[in-house]
Amino acid sequence: MKKMIALIMAGILVICLAGFAVAAATKADAEAMVKKGIAYIKANGKDKALAEFSNPKGQFVSGELYIFAVDSKGITVAHGANAKLIGKNMLDLKDANGKLFMQEIVKVGKQGNGWVEYKWTNPISSKIEPKIAYVQAEGDLTVVCGIYK
Repeated sequence: MKKMIALIMAGILVICLAGFAVAAATKADAEAMVKKGIAYIKANGKDKALAEFSNPKGQFVSGELYIFAVDSKGITVAHGANAKLIGKNMLDLKDANGKLFMQEIVKVGKQGNGWVEYKWTNPISSKIEPKIAYVQAEGDLTVVCGIYK
């Protein structure tokens, strides 16, 4: 009887812990999110897209994944994880290692698309962590989504 209760309790514990497990986002997830955002811009227009990108409960925020967008001058025009950044010029922003990562994001965006590595605060853990972001241009915007490594 004690073994049966122990097995049932162990099973319940496993089920509870499985409910907390969340699959880590991948580079493919980040790239897909940006491509979905670009398609949304094309289908709905820039203004509607920027509003949706900035909606923390919208379709462009999922766990650690979120879209942000900057213009060619490095001004944040949408941000799914931190609305306080919207309207701010981030071009001279440095990461924890002193890297001018936003300048690199804008540069990569002007070239079309690619990946940029930097350190940033993870909204889930609230810790500064290494991040890699997929960057793609659409008109005068650079659309970005990253994953924490």
